Amino acid sequence: MDALAAVAPGTPLREGIDRILQANKGALIVVGDGPEVLNICSGGFLLDAAFSPQRMSELAKMDGAIILASDASRIARANVHLVPNPNVPTSETGTRHRTAERVARSIDVPVVSVSEDMSIIAVYVGDEKHPLETIPRLLVRANQALQTLERYRDRLDGVTASLSALEVEDLVTVRDVVNVLQRTEMVRRIADEIAGDIVQLGVDGRLVSLQLEELMGGVEDDRRLVMLDYFTPETEWDLDHAMGALAGMGTEELLDSTAVGSTLQIPGTQVDLDASVQPRGYRLLSRIPRLPEGVIDSIVARFGSLQKIMRATIDDLDEVTGVGETRARAIKDGLSRLAESSILDRYS
Repeated sequence: MDALAAVAPGTPLREGIDRILQANKGALIVVGDGPEVLNICSGGFLLDAAFSPQRMSELAKMDGAIILASDASRIARANVHLVPNPNVPTSETGTRHRTAERVARSIDVPVVSVSEDMSIIAVYVGDEKHPLETIPRLLVRANQALQTLERYRDRLDGVTASLSALEVEDLVTVRDVVNVLQRTEMVRRIADEIAGDIVQLGVDGRLVSLQLEELMGGVEDDRRLVMLDYFTPETEWDLDHAMGALAGMGTEELLDSTAVGSTLQIPGTQVDLDASVQPRGYRLLSRIPRLPEGVIDSIVARFGSLQKIMRATIDDLDEVTGVGETRARAIKDGLSRLAESSILDRYS
């Protein structure tokens, strides 16, 4: 992502690459001038000049590679012959692309190859190759992904509202929790794909970025709070482990409700999707305005479950450290309103 951001539209490096393409020229550009890069350089000449798109496009008229500083702020060398390890495997056929892939696999630096014949820009980092796509194509793909994300977000809001009502009525099963976690993770993965397109779009991705930010508002927090409400902490299984296990699942595994349920580490030899579970109350308490996380932690630690919190009197809540009478009334009123609205939504 860092390498793609460096060559995104609006950056000086991308402007230089575009000028090279407009001149129907090719280029091999190494972004990094450390000792490991210089060790494979042969010939050429030392420049150490400030970077500018015009300078780079002029230097590309020569056959050799261009060596830039690691932040692409200076042109270190030009017309360089690169001599990477010939034993490094490569799937490329053209001389310029073979050299680019071998250099990237040998040294931890981004390498940009500009094809003169096919007008293709490819970025090599390690074992990965990423051909840059045109801005119109990226925008079409990003907009299609945003439409998909919007549909998934609507479904997520539906199952989340249903979970809230079930929590109020103390009717939650493992299956209900799994449904929310599955939808949340799907939404997050679609958003990650769009974020990758936004990086490549550079300055042209501002509107897409704003739409993504609006659609993803609160999703990450809800994902964490649902996990906090239901997972069973153990010595070697904390919240980070549970979140990591969910994020690390493959697509097919994510669609397996039993596999997702296993991340909650609910006691028992097998995951019973129809088993009843009780939330601790983190998620609903977080919806009460101006209630700090530290106070929520204290309330959950004192009562242990959402049902006990909802049955607690104002005096009971007042006894919790950091609450006080005014906040206790706000908590009681807030939970009552949430309970009423959740049940009305569920049965309307």
